[in-house]
Amino acid sequence: MGTLIVIEFVTLDGVIEDPDGSGGTPGGGWAFRHGPEAVAGDKFGLGALLDTGVLLLGRVTWELFAKLWPGRTDEFSAKMNAIPKLIVSRSLTSTDAWQNSSVLDGDLVSAVRGTDRDLIVTGSIGVVHTLAAENLVDEYRLLVFPTALGTGRRLFTAPADLRLHAVRQQGAAALLTYRAATGKPPTSRS
Repeated sequence: MGTLIVIEFVTLDGVIEDPDGSGGTPGGGWAFRHGPEAVAGDKFGLGALLDTGVLLLGRVTWELFAKLWPGRTDEFSAKMNAIPKLIVSRSLTSTDAWQNSSVLDGDLVSAVRGTDRDLIVTGSIGVVHTLAAENLVDEYRLLVFPTALGTGRRLFTAPADLRLHAVRQQGAAALLTYRAATGKPPTSRS
């Protein structure tokens, strides 16, 4: 199995729901209130992983991204558009809205265990919770914003033992990289 990396925007109190406001929640849009420095470009330091990996997305996140990314042409957007994308969905019937997209065939956990490519999961909270419950997440790259909402869907719903790997300021936010406390050693690419 390749390395599985979860990337998320998160509040100080662990909420990952509706960072851009597209979900219409009362606290939505919290990530974009802090200026473009935190949210622009390769903020998660994915680098070469965008050339060699695969994005693994839930249907809702994919549908949102399929409206945003195809019309963008900067270098980072070109990589996001070119990377293969696997969508976890039982209801999506067409992937034509965003190039290099396909619906995952079969069981999510089996498919993840059976791949030798690095996987990057962004948003897609249901997918993340499923993979975390199976101890398949190798690394979390969390862009933590100076906001506390007090309510909303959270990244961690069960205990998790992680090791801090790196901290970097990203505009008003902090990029925290954590690795699973147990499991295979990290790749040298991150």
